[in-house]
Amino acid sequence: MASRTVSLAGKVVAITGGARGIGKATAAAFLDQGAAVVIGDIDDELASKTAVELGARPGAQVTGLPLDVTDRDSFARFLDEADAAFDAPVDVLVNNAGIMPTGLHVDEAERMTDRQLDINLRGVITGSKLAVTRFLQRGSGHLVNIASLAGVTGYPGLATYCATKHGVVGFTEALWGELHDGPVGISMVLPAVVRTELSAGANVPRSMERLTTVNPEDVAAAVVDAVVHDRPKVVVPKSAGVMLASMSLLPTRAKFALGRWMKLDVMFTESDPVARARYHQRIAGQEQSS
Repeated sequence: MASRTVSLAGKVVAITGGARGIGKATAAAFLDQGAAVVIGDIDDELASKTAVELGARPGAQVTGLPLDVTDRDSFARFLDEADAAFDAPVDVLVNNAGIMPTGLHVDEAERMTDRQLDINLRGVITGSKLAVTRFLQRGSGHLVNIASLAGVTGYPGLATYCATKHGVVGFTEALWGELHDGPVGISMVLPAVVRTELSAGANVPRSMERLTTVNPEDVAAAVVDAVVHDRPKVVVPKSAGVMLASMSLLPTRAKFALGRWMKLDVMFTESDPVARARYHQRIAGQEQSS
């Protein structure tokens, strides 16, 4: 099917992990386009507060709902309640919820490994199936999965996270291959380092910051663009995607030697311990916002 361009006015958009960070910025971006937004987050109190904050905009239609992406029944209930929230079915689902603990893989707690797999990958797979099933029955809809540039390369200190995001990239590409000739849009957005709590304290080399670091609003704009223009894959920023694509052509040893020279190898192994400790303490609970 040829690329579609759609208006978001009056559409209903559901966003997982929408209470903070990329999710919150994405909710604001869709509201700016005239869409109604349903924020889902395991921190249901924060989801409600964020909805009230964003709902203060003139004409904004937004609500917050509880969601545990690791629980299929919770995800299905979230979509049902999202359909009912504005008396209209969800047109767009943004699978955004994710966590990113850092540290050497041999030191990673088994529970944290499992949580990354359950939230970052299984949650995306579950949400995608539930949403796409509904979209196909209705004959329209758009799915956006938030991946990462960590899904196309490997960063020391992020082994399991990279594994989950590689999974999201492969899964979404395969799903696009299955559905691109039909009425359902499939997109993935691959951000570099985003200035949110998820990457707080990352040791980004100053010389590389402009190439590798973006604001959540930049990612939100890319998500909206992916839906409006039916783009299968969007990298944020484009410069980082070009850099990684070029590096991927090198043999493994040469690629990592270049990364070491650029100090990309220590971004997450020598990050700010205080900032990371605060984030790790939070995600040791139940929050899933990116």
